[in-house]
Amino acid sequence: MNSTQFCPLSKLEKLLVATDGSLFSEGAVREAISFAKKCSSMLYVMSAVPRYEISGVDVFEKEEEEAIEHLDSAKGRALREGLNCETVLAHGDEPHRLIVDVAVARKVDMIVIGRRGRRGLTKVLMGSVAAKVIGHAPCKVLVVPKAARIEYRNILVATDGSEHSHAAASEAIEIAKRCGSTIITVSAVCSETDRGEAMANVNEVREAAKQEGIPVEALIPAGKPCDVVVGIAGDRSVDLIVMGALGKKGIKKLFMGSSLEKIIGNAGCAMLVVKSNKDMVSVKDTDTRCRDFSAEKSGDGILV
Repeated sequence: MNSTQFCPLSKLEKLLVATDGSLFSEGAVREAISFAKKCSSMLYVMSAVPRYEISGVDVFEKEEEEAIEHLDSAKGRALREGLNCETVLAHGDEPHRLIVDVAVARKVDMIVIGRRGRRGLTKVLMGSVAAKVIGHAPCKVLVVPKAARIEYRNILVATDGSEHSHAAASEAIEIAKRCGSTIITVSAVCSETDRGEAMANVNEVREAAKQEGIPVEALIPAGKPCDVVVGIAGDRSVDLIVMGALGKKGIKKLFMGSSLEKIIGNAGCAMLVVKSNKDMVSVKDTDTRCRDFSAEKSGDGILV
């Protein structure tokens, strides 16, 4: 496959990558630029600075200057790849809300974030706040560890038969068709009474993949869903995990609270979280509380 000619995901016109300038964000920036180049996407690069005062004096100027410098550097990388790129610096104390607000305002098709960070976006790249981004975002969310590279060789799909899992499986199959990937479909079994349903779930994905001529392996291991997914991803050299935003029964906890935090924190590869069709409807625009420095510099918001 010629990666410069094939976009791995369908409908990827606009991308948003959230970064804080640390090494922990490097994987997210790198993969966002890669996606944007392959898909001819508009790329938005954002960072956030908390606004606070001591004795009535702003003390965030240095942090803001560093954020602007990093955004300019990331934009320079994108421009050298021939991309359209716009930078956004947001101010506020709720990083996940800032990211979602920018995604809504720019009508992006996917948000890309790292999983750890520092400064303004520290918490959004870790644990529960990352789960909030996933829960509130009107689009796909890609979480990228700093060293992870998506090569589309082996894709793991976690399924429980819910409509969210169906959306994840459809997305994974489309990626595999475009990129020549192998799919590993997994449904965790918490008790023996779940085994029949788990078998039906993975067989559904397996048959859909086979109809498209995609190599596929179906697994129904016993154990906690988060442990099962992380373990198989490591053992089978998976470079992309695809899952739904919500689930039911066997893997529902995978997509909520501590279990989602665990898979974000422990998986060595990138994780793509997909929304079902009804959840992809754009939410009402909100106040982004953003300052668009590309707009201030260029007058039109986009520097090509």
